[in-house]
Amino acid sequence: MSKLGLIIQREYLTRVTRRTFILATILTPLGFLVFFVVVGFIFQYQSDDTKRIAILDEGNILKKNIKDERNLYFKFVEEPLDSLRKNFKESDYDGILQLRPVKNVFDKNYVAYYYSTKPPTLDLETLIASRVENSLRDYKIESLKLERKQLDALDTRVELDPEPIDPTKANASKLTGGIAAGIGGLMGIIMYMTVFIYGMMVMRSVMEEKTSRIVEVMISSVRPFQLMLGKIIGVGAVGLTQVAIWAILIPLLSLLVNLMFGFDTSQMNVPQANTEVNPDDMNALMALAMRELSSQNWWLILPLFIFYFLGGYFLYSSLFAAVGSAMGDDLGEGQALTLPITIPVIIAFYIMIVAVQAPNSSLAVWSSIFPLFSPIVMPARLAFQPPLWEIITSMLVLVATCIFFVWLSGRIYRVGILLYGKKVTMKELGKWMFYKD
Repeated sequence: MSKLGLIIQREYLTRVTRRTFILATILTPLGFLVFFVVVGFIFQYQSDDTKRIAILDEGNILKKNIKDERNLYFKFVEEPLDSLRKNFKESDYDGILQLRPVKNVFDKNYVAYYYSTKPPTLDLETLIASRVENSLRDYKIESLKLERKQLDALDTRVELDPEPIDPTKANASKLTGGIAAGIGGLMGIIMYMTVFIYGMMVMRSVMEEKTSRIVEVMISSVRPFQLMLGKIIGVGAVGLTQVAIWAILIPLLSLLVNLMFGFDTSQMNVPQANTEVNPDDMNALMALAMRELSSQNWWLILPLFIFYFLGGYFLYSSLFAAVGSAMGDDLGEGQALTLPITIPVIIAFYIMIVAVQAPNSSLAVWSSIFPLFSPIVMPARLAFQPPLWEIITSMLVLVATCIFFVWLSGRIYRVGILLYGKKVTMKELGKWMFYKD
């Protein structure tokens, strides 16, 4: 086996056999699973705080017609407000709602007064305001002697139904844009996280070998460029292994959750592309979303996602390796060196957010071609089917840039890996590029 192969094998095996790697690979999907289950229960939770509210309807706005909610009870009273406030502590009420008469039916502002020892919670305030607003609307309709059916006819919900120019192609649904945005956003976030996680992993590995002086022994038998390239490829293989395991575990865990919580997708009525779906029918919406997911061109999206994952990883990890070779024991002194690397990644992340909303804008198109941004921005555009020339151009530019950056980082790595006791600046790194072998 070649020296490069031995370095790759060493980097790969020493990392995938670590207990921390095994635990992180297994526990990360479980952690996300527990997180989503807990969040689901939190949003389904309903407060058990019982409240009784006395309503003093001086303007007869509610007409003694208001429904009780879970743990929230209303009661109409006829006592004067001063008497209610004076005897409030002895009563079993938690609050008093005063609705004064409407002075002008054309006035768009109305104030409902709520008296209590404690300010109302956000959910209580929202509930009372919505109930009073609906009652005020009915009150004004009756006062102005308007026809309710005619007024209701003014409210029209508009939905955009996307249709293809070519009638032979399948129709898109109203969820097509949302599903594509979700896929693009998820891919962009994954790329953003992996570039940072595995790039920093390469940098820490270089620093550990430098500070422990192991690199001095290794340099005696291999060239610095071989050592750096083997480290980058080995750590990248570790990342691909982890992503592959997650790609298997996450669907299995999702299926397990569906079985545990009774979410049976087989009983869903999957609508056709040209079928109207009621927005309130969650089962139909979920089925439509699953149909849109299955209709994506995954044979193109997944290979390109892996390509940009590798391209972005090689590009940034080579820079992190170069910076790691120039750093010593103190991580703080290397912040000035890592900042120029992290800034393009952060900028690309924010461009990705804009690209998901406007995938064909000039900013999204040129950012998906610019090599420092394309590993994060282009995967976010793949679900929107960008033109083939943009994808090919982006891939060629990214490959050329990766080759150049790996070569450039190797020039810095060969000098910095054997340099100790000196604080390195960006100007110093620039000089290392032109040192002769």
